Amino acid sequence: MSVRSKSGCRLTRRQVLAAGAACGAGVLLHGLTARAQQDVAGTGELEGLRLKGVVRSPAMFWEGLPDQQVRCVLCPRECVVAHDERGYCGVRENQGGKYQTLVYGALCSANVDPIEKKPLFHYLPGTTAFSVATAGCNMECKFCQNWQISQYRPEQVESVEVPPARLVELCRARGSPTLAYTYSEPVVFYEYMHDAAALGRQAGIGSVIISNGFIKEKPLRQLCQHLTGVKIDFKAFSERFYRELCSGELKPVLSTLETLKEIGIWFELVVLIVPTQNDSPQEIEQMSRWVVRHLGPNVPMHFTRFHPTYRVTNLPPTPVSTLETCRKIALDAGVRYVYAGNVPMHPGENTYCHSCQTELIRRIGFQVKFNRVADGKCYNCGTAIPGVWSQEQALSFRPRT
Repeated sequence: MSVRSKSGCRLTRRQVLAAGAACGAGVLLHGLTARAQQDVAGTGELEGLRLKGVVRSPAMFWEGLPDQQVRCVLCPRECVVAHDERGYCGVRENQGGKYQTLVYGALCSANVDPIEKKPLFHYLPGTTAFSVATAGCNMECKFCQNWQISQYRPEQVESVEVPPARLVELCRARGSPTLAYTYSEPVVFYEYMHDAAALGRQAGIGSVIISNGFIKEKPLRQLCQHLTGVKIDFKAFSERFYRELCSGELKPVLSTLETLKEIGIWFELVVLIVPTQNDSPQEIEQMSRWVVRHLGPNVPMHFTRFHPTYRVTNLPPTPVSTLETCRKIALDAGVRYVYAGNVPMHPGENTYCHSCQTELIRRIGFQVKFNRVADGKCYNCGTAIPGVWSQEQALSFRPRT
């Protein structure tokens, strides 16, 4: 493959996956079962004729270069792509100097999920989100739980074409107040998400993105005009981790988080704690202090349990005691709402008022047992609880800039 990144490095990672293409779709559609990790892809709501190829549509955020080349400016990779080649994500292609997305509406996964599965704990708790994905990703996390779709090209997974208007209809028919773009990396199916979120707002449906945060500022700001919430997978607080385990970079993600803060949209952070890789108390403290200093104390942090998968099968599941240590460090650093994830019935799943410590929301796994947040406030002391507590509040969001 002749595609090169801005730095000039060859982008060949998917060549090693080509041999598994034949079994990839079968694994996706028949082998995905409930796992301990959060937000695992499903196909329970995916019906219709299977696509026999790709769905071509004009891409957004690119610029033309000499010799029919293009530069993608959607994510920080800024791939320079020759004619008839694709960017790193594998779902954006240059045809004669015109950049195209190959996954517009090509859904390979769809399911009605509890919003807690994303996980979003301060966004309409106890409701559901109609959750969708296409193939592709602009990172390669070696511990990816949905690698069967994120690390394959669109031709290598079975998909159903669902235009944005149809997606909004499906969401309304299932009684979900929210569309969630998730499972793989929504940034790479930006155009579809952008259009569906805009239509959803017109129909009274919110949209949340479950993302790695590896996106340029301009497309992020434009997208947030239509979104109502964001969850960012904050992989670690070291460039080494991002480089070696995710084929990514930390700095652009930090910039994304600061932009989200400036925009004013509700967002939450999830940190998957991988034993021996990003679990040192020093790193967790540095991360937590950065969050308080740059994002504020009210951004929820979820420290979640790793389970061996994909290319990281030599490490054990995260000890619960490690999650408890991470949670304590973050609380001590000044983060007001810190959760322990993937540990059903752990008290760290619940929401407590940061002022009087009253238990406000009790969860068991993805189920909300009770919610005592009243009009966005603690029922006991009246303290305002940060979050999005009604659909009216969700849809009233407008970016500050």
